[in-house]
Amino acid sequence: MKRKPAHYYEARARIARAMAHPSRLLILDALQEREHCVCELTELVGADQSTVSRHLAVLKGAGLVQDRREGVMVFYRARCACLSSFWNCLENVLKENLKSHAAALG
Repeated sequence: MKRKPAHYYEARARIARAMAHPSRLLILDALQEREHCVCELTELVGADQSTVSRHLAVLKGAGLVQDRREGVMVFYRARCACLSSFWNCLENVLKENLKSHAAALG
């Protein structure tokens, strides 16, 4: 198998780093269902608006979300529909880990 160039893996790592926070995963999960304003996401995450805005900036910088303005309101949505496949993959890893841990405990 031919290896891809280093910049390809660096780009993947940027996306993975953007997702590497529980609040950002929660935000992405919610944005897959529908568009949300920052105020709704602030309530969902249970953090102040500036913290949620920083999380959204990280996700937007990685190309995972996009925004639109409506007056003073900013609405966010997921940019790609493939996240549901990613969540399924994560769930499978979690289940396999649980099986391995259960087997190790006897």
